[in-house]
Amino acid sequence: MADVTLTQLRITAGIWEGVLVVPEDVDQMPEIEVTHLEHKVHETQLTRDDEQEGHWLLRVAIPPDLIADGLQTFVISDRNTGRKLSSFAILAGAPLAEDLRAEIDLLRAELDLLKRAFRRHCVETGAN
Repeated sequence: MADVTLTQLRITAGIWEGVLVVPEDVDQMPEIEVTHLEHKVHETQLTRDDEQEGHWLLRVAIPPDLIADGLQTFVISDRNTGRKLSSFAILAGAPLAEDLRAEIDLLRAELDLLKRAFRRHCVETGAN
């Protein structure tokens, strides 16, 4: 028996989108539940993909009031089995400054600044 799978597509305009694949041999269609800090997120939509059998498009509207400083994690699970199907996280606000990705972005910006200064120096001094 194959498992139900959920694959993230993207987050756009405040909506998380993913593809839910339900094999034919699965007895019961999963009942999708999305939670944030153990509270249910109610704005979900599951629609059948007419082009591919057993494929469904899951859309989860991310409530604006749940976007806050720090890392906000959303868990998508099957309410019938309690099985976690997927999760996604949103990182925002002041703690972002301490995040490794933010540090890498800062290093890239500083490196670009140094490259421009070095190129300008080479042009001014006639070095190749």
